[in-house]
Amino acid sequence: MRALPSLGLTLWLPVLAPLPAVAGAFDGSSPLLCALNEAMECTPGKDCRRILPEEAGAPDFFLVDVAAGSVNGLGDDLRASAIRTVSEVDGKLILQGSDDGVEGLRDGLGWSAAIAQDNGRFVLSASGERVAFVIFGACAALTSR
Repeated sequence: MRALPSLGLTLWLPVLAPLPAVAGAFDGSSPLLCALNEAMECTPGKDCRRILPEEAGAPDFFLVDVAAGSVNGLGDDLRASAIRTVSEVDGKLILQGSDDGVEGLRDGLGWSAAIAQDNGRFVLSASGERVAFVIFGACAALTSR
């Protein structure tokens, strides 16, 4: 089993008192608090297998801030990842980036997330050298009081 090196993610809250926003606020205009539900790991020559998101090295919760161009882990996971491209396609907010991973290891990867703009559910895919992850979850849009 390989770890997702730095789907990266830093404790950083852009609002002081966040509250979940109404449905449909998943266009990137507000920060998103996201949670991971389940994951799949795929390697060449083997069947993909279901794993827990933490087995892939992913945080339980992370904050997506499109305006700041970052994805940040919450809690004990202090990694961060830059959002390199943002687009909207067929009612989905598409975010993409890449990370080098751990210095000195060939564990870098590229990632892409598709967040449904009507309900916040997302699919995250990340691929590196001879490994790919597909992770499912959901986000809540945050607003200030």
